[in-house]
Amino acid sequence: MSGNLGTTGLRRRHRPGDAMRSFDALPPPLRRWLSEAALPWSPASARKLWHRATARGLTTEDALAALTRAELRTLQRQDPERRPIPR
Repeated sequence: MSGNLGTTGLRRRHRPGDAMRSFDALPPPLRRWLSEAALPWSPASARKLWHRATARGLTTEDALAALTRAELRTLQRQDPERRPIPR
């Protein structure tokens, strides 16, 4: 059963803890971005990239753009002929 993973070929990873509580603890802009993401991001993965971007001094908009670029790179790895779709 794939649940809400859709048709992605990405490996599934079990992470300990309560995923919903982790999601609720994320900053609101990041939660909004995740709700519209094309891939099934874990809160831990999204938080890691978010912290990395904000630690470099990026604005909220730039941090979200970095997440979008990371998502597009992953989608292109899955399907190299896929054309990037701007958000």
